[in-house]
Amino acid sequence: MTLKVYSRLIAAHELGLNEDYSFADLLGTNTSAFIYEKQGLIGWGEALRLETSGPNRILELDAKWRDVASQAEITDEVNVSGSGLISFGSIAFSENSKSTSVLVIPQVVVGRHDGALWLTTINISEVAALKLINLESIFTPAHFEPGQITTEQYKLNVDRALAAISSKNIEKVVLARDLKAQVSQDFNINPALRKLEKKFDSCFIYSVAGLFGASPELLVKVYHSEFSARVLAGTAGRGTDPGVDQAIGAALNESPKNRAEHKYAIDSLVSSLKVFSEEITVDTEPFSIPLPNLWHLASDVKATLNSDSTSLQVVSALHPSAAVAGTPRDKALEVIEEIENVDRGRYAGPVGWLGADGDGVWAIALRGAQLDNGTLTAFAGCGIVAGSDPEAELAEAVLKFKPIVDALS
Repeated sequence: MTLKVYSRLIAAHELGLNEDYSFADLLGTNTSAFIYEKQGLIGWGEALRLETSGPNRILELDAKWRDVASQAEITDEVNVSGSGLISFGSIAFSENSKSTSVLVIPQVVVGRHDGALWLTTINISEVAALKLINLESIFTPAHFEPGQITTEQYKLNVDRALAAISSKNIEKVVLARDLKAQVSQDFNINPALRKLEKKFDSCFIYSVAGLFGASPELLVKVYHSEFSARVLAGTAGRGTDPGVDQAIGAALNESPKNRAEHKYAIDSLVSSLKVFSEEITVDTEPFSIPLPNLWHLASDVKATLNSDSTSLQVVSALHPSAAVAGTPRDKALEVIEEIENVDRGRYAGPVGWLGADGDGVWAIALRGAQLDNGTLTAFAGCGIVAGSDPEAELAEAVLKFKPIVDALS
């Protein structure tokens, strides 16, 4: 299938926006989105969907995408990151997942970057494209109940992970639990996305193939062979008093448990990245970053990649990172499969967008939910290391559920 792609600059009023618009005002009838710091990409409709599954799902998607992109007829009058042919992607966490990994190529994309606003049409006329863009959407609340892993089961799972850590030479295992809500078949997730974008504007707001949320963690950004990532591992709740809150952030940075968990994640990423680059730079010390409900321990990583490396190829090497799986990775994944016994779907998998040249931005699908056939499933996970306390890990999981639960309440 040959895709005909056209990108041009567009004025806000042509999209029904006021001059003082926020980019998130476009979240209405759209089907895909990836927004960060008030800019990004929002898509409507579906010109083409690419799907894969199994252990080679990411590299197979990369090959399919390169084939589609090589045949596309692209006219790009904007020439910025995200203009021209793009797709929105969401990757299943596990190679054994029943959920497929997907690249969704929309019919219409509106992008915003460094003040430029543009419209991309893919196999659709501009007149028809503009008719798809409707800013109105009605909020419908959702009520979550415990899913397959109850609170008591989660604490038992943590105990089992601690036993595995002590007996199987495993440093860290990330265990998740789930919540579920029943909604209508035509449930619109975009009002919840607007709420998330307003409150968590430092996060990556994502919506791809029914998976949506606000992720704090950048897995991969590739632009002209320059790589960047932000690793998050180590968590603490925010304090209500400003002085106490700052003390919590400082204590997080000094916590041996959290620093050890953080180091596992950094070492995992750097080890996987070495095949693509000999120039890797990591912050000498982690730093605490505040979100509205949590502190996270963070480090930034930068590298110059081999010139022919695509973002999906790097994603394939890095996923799953120690931040969402554990260390050593293969052993941690075995323990997760054994203990959780639940299909995570695309939770904690890479989610983002991909350009025709292979560049792209991929976050980790956290703090969100998956909508499938009238069922919302939300996951939250915690890194279990020696010395972890089941009650404390349960409390941390509750905090990590809060963004998506509040957005849908």
